[in-house]
Amino acid sequence: MNEMQTPSDHAAQLDLDLGPTELQEHLRQEHLRDDDLRYHPDLDGDTLREECGVFGVFGHPEAAAITALGLHALQHRGQEAAGIVSFDGGRFHSERRLGLVGDAFSRREVIERLPGSAAVGHVRYSTTGGTILRNVQPLFAELSAGGFAVGHNGNLTNGLTLRRELVKGGAMMQSTTDTEVILHLVAQSKRTHFIDRFIEALRTIEGAYALVALTNKKLVGTRDPLGIRPLVLGDLDGHPILTSETCALDMIGAKYVRDIDPGEIIVFDERGAHSHKPFPPKPARPCIFEYIYFARPDSIVGGRSVYDVRKAFGAQLARESHPEVDVVVPVPDSGVPAAVGYSQYSGVPFELGIIRNHYVGRTFIQPTQTVRELGVRMKHSANRAAIEGKRIILIDDSLVRGTTSKKIVRMMRDAGAREVHFRLASPPILYPDYYGIDLPDRGGLLAATHSLEEMRDIIGADSLAFLSIDGMYRAMGYEGRDPANPRFADHCFTGAYPTHLTDQSETEAPPRQLSLLAEAS
Repeated sequence: MNEMQTPSDHAAQLDLDLGPTELQEHLRQEHLRDDDLRYHPDLDGDTLREECGVFGVFGHPEAAAITALGLHALQHRGQEAAGIVSFDGGRFHSERRLGLVGDAFSRREVIERLPGSAAVGHVRYSTTGGTILRNVQPLFAELSAGGFAVGHNGNLTNGLTLRRELVKGGAMMQSTTDTEVILHLVAQSKRTHFIDRFIEALRTIEGAYALVALTNKKLVGTRDPLGIRPLVLGDLDGHPILTSETCALDMIGAKYVRDIDPGEIIVFDERGAHSHKPFPPKPARPCIFEYIYFARPDSIVGGRSVYDVRKAFGAQLARESHPEVDVVVPVPDSGVPAAVGYSQYSGVPFELGIIRNHYVGRTFIQPTQTVRELGVRMKHSANRAAIEGKRIILIDDSLVRGTTSKKIVRMMRDAGAREVHFRLASPPILYPDYYGIDLPDRGGLLAATHSLEEMRDIIGADSLAFLSIDGMYRAMGYEGRDPANPRFADHCFTGAYPTHLTDQSETEAPPRQLSLLAEAS
């Protein structure tokens, strides 16, 4: 839809009339289909999944075009869907599409359908709710005081609990994403001013969030009280920009101003900028995976160059575990900076022993197992000239299920590598995440269910080692990890979750797919 007149999407919709038994089976099948798409054991299923990216601009005459450019820079944070909502002073306008930003927002006629000087945008990888059009953000609602659009990076750890309470109270949910809970909480608040209603909603939710929101008069940005998810402020010719990463500021030629503080709510309107800090201050716990994997290497996160941090991880890895090898080979693309650091510290030459094909789509739909096994070669191919007859050490950012690593090691051996050693520039992932990283449950994490020697055998490497937790902290400039005051959200390695996990304490876990509405997308 263009102008927001109804909550429905431009999609064919089918209501399902199911009895209790049929309902259970429908939910089960929806759950299974979602798992099949997300966790297929190929290259797409054995990596950390990007979270989401948010962007907002206020007062710029080309707000939608600027937002589209910013979303291009954030594409690595979500490739399943993208959306923009703009406001022209009288009406809100929305374009939400499945697929990549370039496919959805590269045409002039699309941008022209998003008039106005204020806009918010979102790129999505789904961690709650399926990949369907009604879950694509920014979500929009008409409140008593006017329109309200919101985009969310993160995950609410009490989102399902709040959803049940809201539905029991009469709320009608149009999506299956936890972000919609925020819309309803703001709508149900009895406070007079929007910012007070917004704060009241934030006091109710738990977990990780970086939000950008747009009303008839305001652009609003906020981070959770621990700062788990990132959000930065920029300036483009005097106009404020809110975005997940500084690389989006670079894309549009904006100046970096500062990070939004944990727990801060910043509001931009015709009178300027206003900062609110309604939560008691807490030691910040930003997500360590922003440095390990999520953020683009050219971004600055929390005052640190992501590229430099990843190089430091590689150098620390070389200090801790260095076999006799001839070349250092990164697993592209996320392993490249760490491999550079490993090579520079160890003195072993850096070689591009694996070449990545950037023009291959997703590979989870394959007709036969034989063809599916070739999927790894569609995205990664061995550079035989760099590795044949040599002892190589592969450097990657992390290890989830091990299926991709196994295929990469086999590829290296097939290309003539004499020895293949494997090193990970992060500690073993032992626990699931509930803050926006789409990791499997503990039973699906290789390191949580196997010893180091068992993992080495499964992968097929001559040796295997991970960066230590203290080594990770040393690479960040600390003496080591302080259990009494961890500087980062490192729960995937330690099990020390920084917030309550209300939904996980429920005795009956609900299916991931909550809705009974099937629709074409």
